Amino acid sequence: MKSKTIEITGVGEILLERSKRAKHINLSVRPFKGVRVAVPYGVSFAKAEEVAQSKAVWLKRHMDRMELIETEAAELNKNNRINRREARKRIVKRLNELSEEHGFTYNKVFVKSQKTRWGSCSEKNNINLNVNLILLPDELIDYAILHELVHICVKDHSKRFWEELNKYVPDAKEFDRELNNHKILLLSSAQ
Repeated sequence: MKSKTIEITGVGEILLERSKRAKHINLSVRPFKGVRVAVPYGVSFAKAEEVAQSKAVWLKRHMDRMELIETEAAELNKNNRINRREARKRIVKRLNELSEEHGFTYNKVFVKSQKTRWGSCSEKNNINLNVNLILLPDELIDYAILHELVHICVKDHSKRFWEELNKYVPDAKEFDRELNNHKILLLSSAQ
């Protein structure tokens, strides 16, 4: 059996799911997804259920927090209707301006509604950008775009990556923290 759903009083439905990557029983609570317990192979679902039951108070506290986040995301979604075509045009225009200004060459660009990321850069130097960037202040849009453009040269988040990014965005880690403060906008389109 790969997965099993159980009910914990006061918490609700919980998904127990086998995971090849899990080394230990791992509980996670995510907006719009609920509670998931990653169960390593070799550990019984009964043991995983026992662990989840023992963490019921912790799970309830986090479920309440997720409920608030879901409500806030739904409210944002109502109030921030995006004209996707216009947003795409504006984001791609800014990507082209910044790549030309700083000498970056990317392969293709995709602007879509991603649920967990503001952007990414593939091994083939394809740039993916989140349409919700359009809801951010201009300096954060530029930061997110430059972050992905620097990944053309440095594919990881090593010290070298941050040093390179700081050449284009002084104090890049501060911008990164600020961008993370807006993650709720990603969830507003996740429903």
